[in-house]
Amino acid sequence: MNTLSIAWKEMKHDFRDFRTMIFLLAFPILLMLILGFALTNVFNGDVSVDNLKVLVKNTSTGQLSEAYTAFAKGVSGQSGITFDDLKAGVNGREEVEQNRYADYIEVSDSGIHLYGSSRSPIESNIVQGMLSSFADKYNAAAAVEQQDPAKAELIIAATHQTDYIKDTAINADRQPGSIDYYAIAMTVMIGMWGAMTGGSLIRSEIVHGTAARLAAAPVRKSEIFMGKVLGSVVLNMLCVFVIVMFSKYVFKAYWGNHLPLIFLILLTEVIMSISLGLFISYMMKGEPSGGIVMIIVQLASFLGGAYFPMGDDTGGFLGSVTNLSPIRWGNQALTEIVYNNALTAALPVMLLNMGLAVLFLGAAAMMMHRKEGI
Repeated sequence: MNTLSIAWKEMKHDFRDFRTMIFLLAFPILLMLILGFALTNVFNGDVSVDNLKVLVKNTSTGQLSEAYTAFAKGVSGQSGITFDDLKAGVNGREEVEQNRYADYIEVSDSGIHLYGSSRSPIESNIVQGMLSSFADKYNAAAAVEQQDPAKAELIIAATHQTDYIKDTAINADRQPGSIDYYAIAMTVMIGMWGAMTGGSLIRSEIVHGTAARLAAAPVRKSEIFMGKVLGSVVLNMLCVFVIVMFSKYVFKAYWGNHLPLIFLILLTEVIMSISLGLFISYMMKGEPSGGIVMIIVQLASFLGGAYFPMGDDTGGFLGSVTNLSPIRWGNQALTEIVYNNALTAALPVMLLNMGLAVLFLGAAAMMMHRKEGI
């Protein structure tokens, strides 16, 4: 009962701190909105290729010339790619170097040569893929012609009707946009802000002169300890809940179909972060610890991708450091659950968070027990 009373007192005290509550709620929402709209193009996976122009020098004869002419006509009809014949006195390679054409093709009886532009790698890859497909089918037809000319004509005819460009999407509607990404990132960051709350649990009693009265009250230290931690956990989880619901129903961020599991992961993060802040405050022996906690939280936010995405392919020293950020663990786990329904991603993160929480809380409880006061 004493534990619950202390937890309730802690919650009421924090709710009365209007400026802090506004900061905890308004700041991440505004940041989510600003970054979400400002970095929309970073998360836009759509690639549009228009007016792809290819310069061609065709000196081939016979069946190759016929097959290539049909191929170029068919590709132009289905994709909008323009094949222009090389005019006399024009250097095809220079045209590509001057970025007037995406590619230059030389078609002769000895084969097909493609010169691509480094300025237009996507366009060059598209043309290269189409030419490779055409060349494979033509070579197959040439090999068959030696045995059965009639079947070779069928292969050539099928080549003329081939769709060389196909669009394929894998869960295209379930790729995170900018708002979706920052909804997760800001929520995980707010969970980590619990470290600042935890760092002030004991310090606030010292500042307000109530630490001695708590120590003299007929309440066990363990009840004070558990009550203050419980109250802080509930308060921070309420803030996390508001952020999730606001982003889901106001910003229309996608949170998937496993919200209970998501909140469970966030709960373990909140417990861990509060434990970390409480541990640091005891390590400082009553001295202000807010600056140290703030540095740790901001570093974790920066390295964990709260302000901008940190790719999974980040290597070297930076890659090793980013993996130490609890925010990165949370972002990766929630993204896997929301977009891939990978529920197994939750367990390692929850175990890691709770393991660290037990370690920090145990160390803080031992230091509290050794003190005369709280």
